[in-house]
Amino acid sequence: MPQVPEFATVDPWSGMTTAAPGTVQNLAGGQWFGDARLRRDIVDPLQGGNFLNVPDTTDHTPFITGLKSCGKSGLHNPQRRPERYVMLGKVCARAAALLAEPAVEDYFTRLIQRVMPKSWNQCLGEVVVARVFLENFSGDGVRFLGRGFSNPGDHAGQESRGYRWPYGPVVVIAPFNFPLEIPALQALGAVFMGNRPLVKVDSKVSVVFEQFLRLLIHCGLPAGDIDLIHCRGSSMGRLIESARQHIRLVQFTGSSQVAEKIASLMNGAVRLEDAGFDWKIVGPDYQPEWLDYVAWQCDQDAYDASGQKCSAQSLLFVHDNWTKSLLPKLAHFAARRKLDDLTLGPVLSWTNPRIQAHIDGLLAVKGAKLLFGGKPLTGHAIPPCYGAFEASAVEVPLKALAGDHFAAVTTELFGPFQVIVRYSDQDIETVLGVLERISHHLTAAVVSADVLFQNRVIGATVNGTTYCGMRARTTGAPQNHWFGPCGDPRAAGIGTPEAIINTWSGHREIILDQGPLPAHWSPPTPG
Repeated sequence: MPQVPEFATVDPWSGMTTAAPGTVQNLAGGQWFGDARLRRDIVDPLQGGNFLNVPDTTDHTPFITGLKSCGKSGLHNPQRRPERYVMLGKVCARAAALLAEPAVEDYFTRLIQRVMPKSWNQCLGEVVVARVFLENFSGDGVRFLGRGFSNPGDHAGQESRGYRWPYGPVVVIAPFNFPLEIPALQALGAVFMGNRPLVKVDSKVSVVFEQFLRLLIHCGLPAGDIDLIHCRGSSMGRLIESARQHIRLVQFTGSSQVAEKIASLMNGAVRLEDAGFDWKIVGPDYQPEWLDYVAWQCDQDAYDASGQKCSAQSLLFVHDNWTKSLLPKLAHFAARRKLDDLTLGPVLSWTNPRIQAHIDGLLAVKGAKLLFGGKPLTGHAIPPCYGAFEASAVEVPLKALAGDHFAAVTTELFGPFQVIVRYSDQDIETVLGVLERISHHLTAAVVSADVLFQNRVIGATVNGTTYCGMRARTTGAPQNHWFGPCGDPRAAGIGTPEAIINTWSGHREIILDQGPLPAHWSPPTPG
């Protein structure tokens, strides 16, 4: 078993003593608080027993007050309080410098690993992404997000100007699988554009964002710029329902079923990065020198973080030219994963019986077979409310996937599992037909050096973040490229200036018309 660190009682960046080890607090109106009577314990995903105590918030009053406190024009915009753009750039610079300090980097890496157990490099990657994101928007980076444009008018004194305008009071709802990266990038993106977000992170991991928010406040972020609520999903749903007239936008990352409920509740005023049954195609141009790398990347994409990435490889199409060599390599890499180094870990949203039932259901499909894995992990203390399963793969015939079993095969198992499908040259249109039927389009990969094959697949698909080439993956750090789905007008982006601008602001056009009185104009004749 991996070493289980204790929760720190002192923030390493400020020396501030927290309320108690493992005790988490809400933030509203610039004040940290928590009702001692309304709290709940979070089960330790590695050892069982309770290890975190978080607010079980049901009184939404202070958070609705916070939403009401921000007008539709936001905390700032290009015409009002522009000095805040500069202030936020300075906050980013200070916070990035702190995250670069080894003690702080180590603190957040261990904290992430404690609540969402995954390998050290996976946890460290979140901290690095957050740091580089902050570096990207330091100095004038936030100001440049507000860049607009102008066009000449019809006559002297007339000019049209396009602005990026905030929505005002907004909500960010973030999942458990990236405790720092997702809420940090989305909440800060909202603030950069002038919005005032209320943030809710899955309570199993929300201590990470709470600590990050304390760091930001220490670095100069006004404590009243963001509210943070710890509560159950049902309670957050009631909050949104009761306050929806005050919420201008909800940005949600997580389950597609929940996303649709929120979209309905908000009458479409949402930005979504919901679940995706992400696919990868290994093309016909077999290249032996790339075999080990392609197999390793497939293993990384399917099983890192125990398959609990929004962009995890769920469906792998392998051309017949690769199958004899690639499939044994995949089994080899998957077999190296173990709990001791958290290259396999607890599955926080699926239990073992549910995982086993899904695998058994696919194996009942005619022609399907288990390629590797297929059994629960043993010799551990992971509680039964979480899953603990081997890295597994089931091969399903293409004709079954293209036929009546499509829904079952394309059900996303949010854990260390993938479906593998063989195909040949004459099957490519069938494969593209399967991809057309998939409902959510987050990430994809085309592993090929054949430009014609690349273009054929890319031209027939819509996934928002698509990797292409022999090094193509489905999972990647989003601070250096747009990350988000495509094919849905409600799609949210994360990471880049374009993602922030698209997700967290709207277009406003102001036409200045201050020219002289028209030369030949005269008042209309009465009557």
